[in-house]
Amino acid sequence: MATLILPGEWFKNWEKSGKHEFVQLCKELTEKTDHGSEIRDIQSALYELCWQVVQGNLKLDLVASVLGDMMEFRDDMPSILADVFSILDLETSALEEKNKRDHYTQLVGACLYFVPDAIMKERLDPETLESLGLIKQAHQFNQKIVKIKTKLFYKQQKFNLLREENEGYAKLITELGQDLSGSITSHLVLESIKSLIGCFNLDPNRVLDIILEVYESRSDQDEFFLSLIKSYMCEPLTLCHILGFKFKFYQEPNEETPKSLYHIAAALLHHNLIELEDLYVHLMPQDAAILEEHKQSVSEAKQIARKLVMVVLPSEKNEDKEKEKEKEKEEEKNEKPPDNQKLGLLEALLRIGDWHHAQCIMDQMPSFYCTSHKAIALALCQLVHLTVEPLYRRAGLPKGAKGCVHHPLRSKRAPRPAESFEDLRRDIFSMLGYLGPHLSHDAILFAKIVRLGKAFMKEYQSSDGREDVKDKMETLLSCFLSIADQVLLPSLSLMECNACMSEEMWGLFKLFPYRHRYRLYGQWKNETYSSHPLLVKVKAHTIERAKYIMKRLTKENVKQSGRQIGKLSHSNPTILFDYMLSQIQWYDNLIVPVVDSLKYLTSLNYDVLAYCIIEALANPEKEKMKHDDTTISSWLQSLASLCGAVFRKYPIELAGLLQYVTNQLKAGKSFDLLILKEVVQKMAGIEITDEMTLEQLEAMTGGEQLKAEGGYFGQIRNTKKSSQRLKDALLDHDLALPLCLLMAQQRNGVVFLEGGEKHLKLVGHLYDQCHDTLVQFGGFLASNLSTEDYIKRVPSIDILCNQFHTPHDAAFFLSRPMYAHQILSKYDELKKSEKGNRQQQKVHKYVAACEQVMTPVHTAVVSLHPARVWDDLRPQFYATFWSLTMYDLAVPHAAYEREVNKLKVQIKAIEENSEIPMNKKKKEKERCTALQEKLQEEEKKQLEHVQRVLHRLKLEKDNWLLAKSTKNETITKFLQLCLFPRCIFSSIDAVYCARFVELVHQQKTPNFCTLLCYDRVFSAIIYTVASCTENESHRYGRFLCCMLETVTRWHSDRAIYEKECVNYPGFLTIFRATGFDGGNKADQLDYENFRHVVHKWHYMLTKASVHCLETGDYTHIRNILIVLTKILPCYPKVLNLGQALECRVHKICLEEKDKRPDLYALAMGYSGRLKGHKVHMVPENEFHHKEQPARSATPASQQNGPGSTGKPATSTSTSKTEEGTSEDGERGKDKSQGTTKPVNKTNSAAAKVTSSNGNGALNSTKAVKERDDKEKSGKEKKEKKDKTPGSTPETKAENRREKQRDERPGKEERAAREGKEKTPKADREKAKAEEKSSKDDKAKAGNGEPAEPSRERDAVKDSKSKEKGERGAVAGTLKSPVPRSESAESERDHKRRKLDSHSSPSHSSSVKDNNNEPKETTSKHHVTYNSVARSKSRERETEKKDSDNTQGRSKEKKEEKDRKERKRDHAVNDREASQETKRKKDENGTNSSKNSRSTSPSCDSPLSAEKEKSKRPKSSSKEKADAVKPERTSSGGKKESRHDKEKSEKKEKRDASGGKEEKKHHKSSDKHR
Repeated sequence: MATLILPGEWFKNWEKSGKHEFVQLCKELTEKTDHGSEIRDIQSALYELCWQVVQGNLKLDLVASVLGDMMEFRDDMPSILADVFSILDLETSALEEKNKRDHYTQLVGACLYFVPDAIMKERLDPETLESLGLIKQAHQFNQKIVKIKTKLFYKQQKFNLLREENEGYAKLITELGQDLSGSITSHLVLESIKSLIGCFNLDPNRVLDIILEVYESRSDQDEFFLSLIKSYMCEPLTLCHILGFKFKFYQEPNEETPKSLYHIAAALLHHNLIELEDLYVHLMPQDAAILEEHKQSVSEAKQIARKLVMVVLPSEKNEDKEKEKEKEKEEEKNEKPPDNQKLGLLEALLRIGDWHHAQCIMDQMPSFYCTSHKAIALALCQLVHLTVEPLYRRAGLPKGAKGCVHHPLRSKRAPRPAESFEDLRRDIFSMLGYLGPHLSHDAILFAKIVRLGKAFMKEYQSSDGREDVKDKMETLLSCFLSIADQVLLPSLSLMECNACMSEEMWGLFKLFPYRHRYRLYGQWKNETYSSHPLLVKVKAHTIERAKYIMKRLTKENVKQSGRQIGKLSHSNPTILFDYMLSQIQWYDNLIVPVVDSLKYLTSLNYDVLAYCIIEALANPEKEKMKHDDTTISSWLQSLASLCGAVFRKYPIELAGLLQYVTNQLKAGKSFDLLILKEVVQKMAGIEITDEMTLEQLEAMTGGEQLKAEGGYFGQIRNTKKSSQRLKDALLDHDLALPLCLLMAQQRNGVVFLEGGEKHLKLVGHLYDQCHDTLVQFGGFLASNLSTEDYIKRVPSIDILCNQFHTPHDAAFFLSRPMYAHQILSKYDELKKSEKGNRQQQKVHKYVAACEQVMTPVHTAVVSLHPARVWDDLRPQFYATFWSLTMYDLAVPHAAYEREVNKLKVQIKAIEENSEIPMNKKKKEKERCTALQEKLQEEEKKQLEHVQRVLHRLKLEKDNWLLAKSTKNETITKFLQLCLFPRCIFSSIDAVYCARFVELVHQQKTPNFCTLLCYDRVFSAIIYTVASCTENESHRYGRFLCCMLETVTRWHSDRAIYEKECVNYPGFLTIFRATGFDGGNKADQLDYENFRHVVHKWHYMLTKASVHCLETGDYTHIRNILIVLTKILPCYPKVLNLGQALECRVHKICLEEKDKRPDLYALAMGYSGRLKGHKVHMVPENEFHHKEQPARSATPASQQNGPGSTGKPATSTSTSKTEEGTSEDGERGKDKSQGTTKPVNKTNSAAAKVTSSNGNGALNSTKAVKERDDKEKSGKEKKEKKDKTPGSTPETKAENRREKQRDERPGKEERAAREGKEKTPKADREKAKAEEKSSKDDKAKAGNGEPAEPSRERDAVKDSKSKEKGERGAVAGTLKSPVPRSESAESERDHKRRKLDSHSSPSHSSSVKDNNNEPKETTSKHHVTYNSVARSKSRERETEKKDSDNTQGRSKEKKEEKDRKERKRDHAVNDREASQETKRKKDENGTNSSKNSRSTSPSCDSPLSAEKEKSKRPKSSSKEKADAVKPERTSSGGKKESRHDKEKSEKKEKRDASGGKEEKKHHKSSDKHR
C-alpha cells in the first residue's frame, strides 16, 4: 500500500526534528486537493509511522500523541486511521513475531480515545476487537453478523418461481441508468439486457416495465429509449397493458398522474409502438361521463344567464347568495376528483406534435370541450405557431417587425410547416377549427392568423383568371370565411376588450364584400353565443353591463358612458348594439346621447353597428305600421333618425344599408325609404319639405351656393366628406340609377300594388315619402355626381320611359341635370373653338349648343305619346318645358341680396365682438368675405345664363304650338302632359309651372291662349285636389298661389294689364284654329271684362272649396284646407266669398273637433289666418265694376234688392252652378264683355257660332230675356194663389203649378225626341224651367213635405255632375264671341232689361246651392250685352229649341229646388213669428238676413234642420207669408200686392242709405239666427 517513503533521519531524530517534519508533511497533504490522491498519501504516511511503532523503532506514547494531534487536520481522519489499522491488523496477524503483534495492539488501544468504537468494529477482525476489549466474544459476534447479513440480503418474501435473481435487476437498472452521452447505443444496451435476462432468469415483462420506469425518469432521452423499446418489442398489446396498469395506479381520488407518464404514452403512440384504441380503454374518465359533464356545464351557464336577465327582489337576491356560498363550501369539502387522463394524454400528444392521434381523441369528445382547458388550448396554439411559422415569415409579417422565432419540432412525424396558402388546408385550418373560441388564449397567434388572412385576400384580389387557380382561391376563401366565423369572432368575444385585435380583424374584414361580412356578423350574433358555455355566460354578462350603462346614459355623461360602451363593444359588439337599438326603438330621446357616445368604437364595431341596424330594420316580427294602420311605426322612425345621424358622423360603410333599401323596393315595399330619406338629408344636407318659406323657395331657384346658404331650414355645414362617402358607396355598387328607377316605379306601386289593403291616409303618406325621397335623392345625384358619371349612368329619355317604365315626370327629373351639363359643356366647346367675346356671338353659340344637345331629345320624346298628341304640341315645346328649371327662367336677385346682407351683418358682428381672438376673427371674416364674393359671382353667372335662355326661347317660340286643332285641345294637352304632372312634382316645379305659363304669354307665343289656360286651371280644381296626396296638395296650392299672383297683379292696375296683356295673342277672345275665317274680327278682352273673368275664377274656386268641405271625406277636406292655406295671400279677395268660406270652415271646426283632430287643427289654423286676412278683402263692386240698378224705372227694379233671391237671373245662376254646365261660364263671359261693348254690334253670326270644342256659344238678347221674365213671374203668382189653403190667389197658383209639374214628364220625353242640339237660348229656357220647379218645391215645403231625402239626392247628383259641368263652364266662358246688334232697342226696354239682369252690389254674388255651395248671381255676367231685339218669329223659333233641350234636364232639377224653397219658407216663418208691425218695418233686413244665411253655406244646414221641426205647427199666417214670398221674388209680375209695394219702396230707401242699411242686414241676421 505504501507509496510514500519517509526519510529514515526523521525517525532517528524524532524528538528533535522528525516529529515536526512529519506533522508538517501531513499538514501539507491534507491541504492538497487532488481528487482522492491526497487521502492515499496520508494513509501511506500514517502507515509508515505506525509500522515504525510495530517494528519498535519509535515509542508508543510519542506516536499516539502525534496521531491525536493530527485528528484536527480532517474530519474523516479517524476513518483514514481506522483503514490503516485494518491493513496493519491483517499484516500483523500473519507475522510470526509476537512482540510486533503486541506493539500493534498497544498502539490501537492507545488510539481508542480519539477513534470511535463503531469504526473499529466495522474495520477490524473480531479477534482483534476481542483482544482490545471492544467485544466480549469473537465467536458470538461472527454469528450475529451472519444472521443480519442473511436477513438483509438473501431472505425473500415470496418464493421466486422463475428462479429470478434480484442482482440481475440491479444490474439492469445500472445498465439503463448509465451515461448515454458517449458511443452507447440502444443495440449494445439491448444485448446487455438479453444477457442479464438469461443469466439471472429475469421476467421479460418486468424488464419492460423497468425500461419504461427508467424512460419515465429520463424522458429527455426519447430517441434512445424508443429505439430500445422498438428493438426489445414484444406484443404491442402487452405494452398497452403495462401502460394501462401504470395509469390505473393514479386513478384514485387525490392522485395526480405525472406528466412524464403522459409523455412516454404520447411518444409510444406517436411512433406507432402502440395503438390508441388499445390504450384509450385504460384511461379515465369514461366518454359518457365527459359528455354528462359538458351538458351540465352548458345548463349551468344558461341558468346563470337566466339569473342575470331576471329581475330579482333584494330579499331573494340575498337568499340566493347565501345558498350559493353554502354549495361552494360543500364542494370544497369533497375530495378532489382524479385527473382527466385523456386530456393529459392529449396535451402530451400536442406537445410532441402528434396531431393525428390528438385529433382522434378530440373527435371522441364534445366540440370545444378539450380546448376549453387552457393547457390543451395553449398546447394546440403552440403547435399552430410552429406550423404556420414559415408562411407567416414570408407573407404575414408586417414590414419592419421581427417577431418571435419558433424552433421547429424535432419529430419528423409532426405536421409539416406551411410554405404556401394551399398548405394551410392540410392541417392548420382543422387545428383552428378544434381551437374554436379558445384561440382567445393566444392573442399573438390570433394576430398571425388574421394577418395571413389579409395577405391571402390581397393575393386573391390580384389573382389571374385561370380556372384552376380560381377554383383553388375560391376554396381557400371559403376556408378563411369559416375560420373567421368559427374561430376569430368567437375568440374575440372571449378576449378582454382588446381594441388592437378588433382593429386587426377589421384589416381582414374590410377586404371581404359586405355580404360576406354581414353573414359572419349574423352567425356571430345569432348562433355563436349558444355554442359554448363560456360564450353563454359572456353574453349574459354583456347584456347586464349594457343595461347598467344605458340606464345611466345622459347628455351630460356622454364621455364617461361612451368609454364604457367602447370597452364593452371591443369584444361583444353584436350583443351590445342589439340591446342599445332595442332601447332606441322605445325611447327616441336616446338617439342624440347614443350617437355621441359611439366615438370610442373601433372600425369593426362601426361595421357591426351597420349590420345590427339593418337587422333591426328587417325584423319580421316588428310591424312597420302603428295599430291604427294609418302611420308608420315610431320604432322605424327612430331607427331611421339614428341611421342618418350615425352614418353622417362616423365612417361606416353604406353599401349594405343602401342595398337593403333597394331590395325592399324590388320587393314592392316602400316603408324603408324613410331610411334613405334620413341618410341623404343628414349626409348631404338636402332637405325635402313642403313647408318652405317664400324666402327659402326663392333661394332654391338660384345656384348651389345660394341654395346652401338660404334654401334649407338648417344651415348646411361640413357635409362635404359625408356626401362624398355616400356618393362613393352609390357609384361603387352601382346603386344610383337602380334606386332612382325603383323609387319612380314604386310611386305607382304604392297606390296600385301596396295600397289595396292599407288605409288611404297611409297610402298617401307612403306615396309622398316615396316621391319626396326620389326628389331628394335625384337632387343629391345632380349636385354631387360629376358630369361624366351622371351621363354615363342615366340613359336617354325614351329608354327610361319605354324600357324601364319610368313615369315621364320622374324620367325628365333625372335627365334634366344631364341636359344642362351637356349644353354647358357643348357651349364651352363652341366658345373655345371660335374666339369672340361679343355677347351676340355668345348667345348664338349657346343656341347652337342647345340645338345640338336637344335635337336627339326632341326625336326621343316622340315615342312617349301617341302621334295625335303632336298635332297640337311640338316635341320641341314639350322637351323645352320639361328640360328647363327655375334657374333658367329668372334670377332671384332679392335672395342673393338678402344672403349678402346677412354676411355683411355677420362680418360687422365679428368685428365688434372683442371676445373673439384676432386670428379667429381674421379667419371668420375671410370666410364670410369669400362666401360673399362667391354669391355675387354666382348671381352674375346666373344672370348671363338666364339672358341666354330667354333669347333661345324667343327664337323657338314660333314653332312651339301647331294650329292643327283648336286652342282648347292645345291647352288641354298642355295641361295634361306638362303643367299638371310637373306642378305637383316639387315646390320649385310648382313655381316653375306658373312662371312658365307667364313666360309663354310674355313671349307672345302663337296659338297659346293664356286666358283659356288660366280658366282651365282655376275652374276645375275639385278632382285635381281630391286626387292629390297631402304633400302634393301643398305643391298644388303653391302652384295656384303663383298663378293667382300673376292674375292678381294684372287685375290690380289697368296700366299693368294694358302693358302686359293687351295686344297679346294670349288674350284673344276667339279660340279657333287659325285657319278658320268666319269674318269675325280678332278681339281682345278689355280690362273691365278681365276683372269680371277674375271674379268668376274666384267664384269657381269658392264653389269647389265649399264642395270639398261639404263632402265629409277626409282627403277632400284635408287637401282643400291645405290648398286654401297656400293660396291665402291671393284668395279670397271678395268679402262675400270669404264669408262663405269662413262659415263653412267654422262648421268643419265644430264637426271635427272630437272626430279627426288633424282636420280640426288644419281648419282652426286656416280659420285664424282667414280672419286675419279679412281686412284685405273688398266688396264685390270694388273687385269688378258693376252697374247700379235704377231706382224707379219699372216694377222689376223692386225685385232686385238685397233681399231678392228668386229673380230669374239668380235662379238661372243657381241651376248653372249646381249642374256645372258649360253655359254658366259662357253667360258670365257674355255679361262681362257686354258691360263695355257698344250697342251697334252685329248679331247675325253670334246666334249661330259654336265654339270649337262643341259647346254652343250663348248669345242671349235682352228682348227675349224680358219676355221670359214676365211669363215666369205671371206663372209663379198664379201657382202661389192656387196652392194657398186659405183660397188666396197665391195658393191657387201653387196648386196649378203642381199640376203643371205632374204634366211635365210627358213634355220632357217629347222634347228629348225632338232634338238634342243646344241653341244659344238653351240656358235661358233652362232657367225658366228651374224657376218653375223651384216654386213647386216651395209649395211642397209649405205643405210640410220632408226635406232630407231631396237634400241627400241633391248631394249625390251634384257630385256626379261636378266634373262635366265645370269643364263645360270653363270652355263656354271664354269661347263665346262677342254678340253684335244691327239695330237699337227702345230706351225703355233697354233700361228694364238692365234692371232685371243686375243685382245690387250687396247681393249680386250671394252664394247658394243644394249642398250649401256658394252660388253667384251669374246673370250679371251675361244679360248686359247691348244686342238688338230679334223678330217675333225668330224669338219663337229660338224659344222652342231652348225648351226642347232644357226640358230634358228639368226633372233632375226638381229635387234640387226643394231644399232652396224650404230655406226660404223657414225664413218667412221666422219673420211671421215676430210682430206684424216690426215685420213690416224690418222686412228688408230680414230678407238680407236670409240671404246672408244662404251666402254662408256653413250656417244653412243646421238652421234648416232645426226649423223643419217647427214648420208644421205654424199658423196660417205663415202660409200668407208663403204667398208674399213668390210675389216678391218674381221679376216681371204684372200686379203686386200692397206688401210688395211697401217693400219696393223700402228697398229704394235702403239703396239710397247705402252703408247704414247694411248694418241692419247684420243685426236682423243675427237676431233671426
